[in-house]
Amino acid sequence: MTSTRTFELRTYRSSPGRLAALSARFRDHTMALFAAHEITVEGFWQAQDLDDPSTGSLVYICSFPSREAAAASWESFRDDPEWQLVKGESEVHGSLTSSVESLFMAPTDYSPMR
Repeated sequence: MTSTRTFELRTYRSSPGRLAALSARFRDHTMALFAAHEITVEGFWQAQDLDDPSTGSLVYICSFPSREAAAASWESFRDDPEWQLVKGESEVHGSLTSSVESLFMAPTDYSPMR
């Protein structure tokens, strides 16, 4: 049986000097909102810029039952008034990210994570 479960790899490049603030927003606010909107986080990783440890990338993988479920979860998350408030308050002094990348992935039939 083929699974429709999908994974999303997301990479956030922090704005200069904002990696700690970006991590704090995820830790203190975003993770709870993700759970409320059925966004399952499989893991987080951080890559610091060697020349400036306060800048770098935050990388995570999340999973969804299907691509349709992913679209619905992201839409409800973006529309959440609490998220909009948190995002606005955390970006009073400018954006926490300089870029965001998203890549949807389907597990292979031999993947331990399906």
